[in-house]
Parts: sequence; structure tokens; C-alpha cells
Amino acid sequence: MGEYNVTPFMAQSSHYDKSKADRAVNFIRCLKHTKGIWAGKPFILLPWQERIIRDVFGVVKENGYRQFNTAYVEIPKKNGKSELAAAVALLLCCADHEERAEVDGCAADRQQASIVFEVAADMVRMCPELQKRVKILASTKRIVYLPTNSFYQVLSAEAYSKHGFNIHGVVFDELHTQPNRQLFDVMTKGSGDARMQPLYFLITTAGTDTHSICYETHQKAKDILSGRKFDSTFYPVIYGADDSDDWTSPEVWAKANPSLGETIGLDKVIAACESARQNPAEENTFRQLRLNQWVKQTVRWMPMEKWNACAFPVDASELEGRVCYGGLDLSSTTDITAFVLVFPPVDGEDRYSVLPFFWIPEENLELRVRRDHVPYDIWHRQGYLETTEGNVVHYGYIEQFIAKLGERFNIKEIAFDRWGAVQMTQNLENMGFTVVPFGQGFASMSPPTKELMKLTLEQRLAHGGHPVLSWMMDNVTVRTDPAGNIKADKEKSTEKIDGAVATIMALDRAVRCGNSEAASVYDDRGIIVL
Repeated sequence: MGEYNVTPFMAQSSHYDKSKADRAVNFIRCLKHTKGIWAGKPFILLPWQERIIRDVFGVVKENGYRQFNTAYVEIPKKNGKSELAAAVALLLCCADHEERAEVDGCAADRQQASIVFEVAADMVRMCPELQKRVKILASTKRIVYLPTNSFYQVLSAEAYSKHGFNIHGVVFDELHTQPNRQLFDVMTKGSGDARMQPLYFLITTAGTDTHSICYETHQKAKDILSGRKFDSTFYPVIYGADDSDDWTSPEVWAKANPSLGETIGLDKVIAACESARQNPAEENTFRQLRLNQWVKQTVRWMPMEKWNACAFPVDASELEGRVCYGGLDLSSTTDITAFVLVFPPVDGEDRYSVLPFFWIPEENLELRVRRDHVPYDIWHRQGYLETTEGNVVHYGYIEQFIAKLGERFNIKEIAFDRWGAVQMTQNLENMGFTVVPFGQGFASMSPPTKELMKLTLEQRLAHGGHPVLSWMMDNVTVRTDPAGNIKADKEKSTEKIDGAVATIMALDRAVRCGNSEAASVYDDRGIIVL
């Protein structure tokens, strides 16, 4: 393989142990393929497969045990997932130096889980050295490695109700077919605590259910690959076409299928594509199975390359005294509170400037970092995220913070979600601020949401590259009504979008009122709570 390039997902305290990686690769090379033209030939790992094996089995912590406990491999069909999974199952059972190792094969049903098992059983039958040491119990779908009394077994469909597993390894086949998260949670949440280096090996093709455990794991993998999240125990691999790719392009097929020309013939893909061209009903199937696209995926709304192009500097000191408008999204008392100021341009050359502020309960910070795998602690140290004392957001602290902002900037209005901030907005009004209730329906949200996109595409917005706001903007998905109106959808968005909602509300007031010094009607009649 030549000189090995260290995986970017290694923790600082980890290192690459070439001898451990070589041992894993060499074990698999002793196995043989079981199907088609490859049957009986040595299992020589393809480059993408070898990279996975070397990373997963070769990257170790200071104590010598594996860094990665979960490997998520999402790839189109016929790229050799099942053969790789079977080899990993045998490796964990027979060659991982684990006494009485328990390796379980899981899928949507016993029949599906048996696919990988049967491949593994055939691999044993084709390897004389393993045959001497392994007993295959075909009737119960169990392989026993006699020297360590370890076993690899297929679990029944009702296995999730039988707790008490002592797992060294789990091979989850076609995770996207899981009807719910019960089996996944039982097999991966605490089942391997008694082992020093359990491995959950998850293999799948893209699915269609964006509310599934597979999509949740897919999204986590994407976020780690893009650097938006971190988890030193999770190893993500996704091969597939981007949403903007031409699904009929051979270059796109090659990008999505690393085994193209090896385990999968180009002629098969050409034929499937031509069939999909002639029958549009087959297009989604082609995209899902051949290109690994989540065909019913809720697509993120904001093109982040356009948003990032608007990271023009925003100097708060230069904005002092300027007219601006606030958007306040309180969320819940234990969650993130967002307050965003939007400064309208003073002339035709100026941009709308965005100045965001975020708060989170201090006692929840570390818990949320571990639970959500979002770098709240880093943002806090960098000054992009404030904390308030206790385990709930201290609204009084935020009110005083906004009051101090009012001394620096000419805050003409503060827009707020009328269902979530009545007491706080009354307190702000008593401080002299003009507070404006802002509906969260299509009628109120659609114009400024569309305007935000327009300003972003035209680079008439400056947000300074604020990482928390950018993270939230990347999380936004929108809902559309029959009339074409849109609004940010907190239910469909996979992560927090409070800062984006606050920005949209503040932008609405900034666009409507601009730099006018005229008094607002809300100064006279106060707040109307509907």
C-alpha cells in the first residue's frame, strides 16, 4: 500500500499502529471471495476497503486499544459491502485476541442478517486454517471459534427485547431498513461496556426515511466529514453523488462507486441509467441504489458556499450609534437563546450587517458537547457563545445585556416570537425598547426568508463568518405552502436554527423600516398579543 496517510479523524492522543493494521489486512487476505467470477479468489482488499480496515483496526489510543468504536460505511449497492462486512465479522470473532468474543449480525429481519452470515460461513469453508478451528452451526446461524470460545451469530427479529448482551462486535447490515431505533439502541448503547474495544460496524445504502435511525447516523457522519461536528470514536465513510451532480454522468457514477469496474460492471450501470431515462419512475431508485442519494431527503435550504462568501468583516465598534433592528428567539430555558441585530445599509455601496449573540446555560455546556457533538465549549472560549449561570437560561442576564447593547447601538425595534417571550418582552419594553410581536407563519416569515436568500446570493449581506450563526444557517430546512411561501421549519431541521430565525425576524424590520427616524406605530399602541 506504500506510505500510509494518517486519517484526519485521529484524536490527538491516538496514533497509527502499522503492525495492527497489517495484521487485520493480512487476515482478510487469507479469506476468499464467495460469489460470481470472484468466487474462490483471495480477498485482496480494494483501495477503499483497505483504507477502512487500516483506519479502524490500526488507529489506537495510548493504551493500545482501538480509537474507533463505530464505523459507518454508506455506499451504493454491489460495491462489496457484504463481503467486507463478513470479513470484519470473522476478524472480530477469530483474530482480535478477545476471549469469548460475542459478535452479532443484525438487520431488519433474520433473513437479511443471514446474508452476511452465509458469506462468512462460506469464507470459513474455503479457508483450511479456519476450518480446523471453527465450528459452523448452520441451523442456529452461529459460527464458533474454538480456541477462544468466541462466536458470531445472527440475531432474531425480537432480539432487542432480550437485554444482557456482552458485545465485542456488531455488524449491522442495511441500516436504512430498520423500522425503528429499538434494535440499534439496544445493540449500541452500553452493550459493549464490558469490552475494551467493541466495534459497531454499520453498512448501508442510502434510504428514503429522513426520520430514521439511519438518516440520523448519516447526518452525523456528514457533519463529522465536513467538520461541523466531532466524535473521536466515530469513523464515517460515505460514497455517493451530490444533490447537484448530473445523475446520468459516468464521472458521477465513478465518484459514487469506488468498486466500479471491479465488483460492479460499467455495463450494468449504463443499462440501469438508460432504463431510468426511459421510465422516470425508476429515477429515484437509480439515484438511491446506484448513486447512494437520499432521494426523499429534506435538503438544506442555504447554499453554504454563498453564505460563506458573505463573511465580510463586521466591526461592532464601527456600528456604534447606527440604527439597527433586533430579532429575539428564546427557545426553551435549557436551550440556546439567540438575539441578532441587523443594521440596514447607509448607502448604495453598503451592506446589511449582522451582529449575533447567543447564550446557553453554563451547567449544560459540557453535557451538550458530549451529547450533541457540537463544539459549544470551543465557541464559548472563542467568545462566540455566552453562558449564563445555572442549568437554565437566565433571562434577567440577557435583558441587562440587551440594555447595554441599547446604549451602544440605536436599536429601533426588537422583533420576537409572540408565543414564547411575553414576560421578557414586557421587561424590555419597560426599559424603553420598542418590541414587535412577529408571527411564525408563512405570511410573516416568507418575505424576509426570501429576502435573506436574495441578499446572500447578491453578497449584500455581511455576517463576519460568525461560526454559531453559520452552523445554524446550515441547519435550516424550509417548508413551502401551495402558494410558494416559505418559512424555516424547526421540526424538519436536524439541528438548532434559533439564530437563523432571529436573523430573519430582524431583517424583516430592517428592510421595512430602514434608517428612518420616524416613530413606529408600536410606540403609540404597544404590543398586540394574539
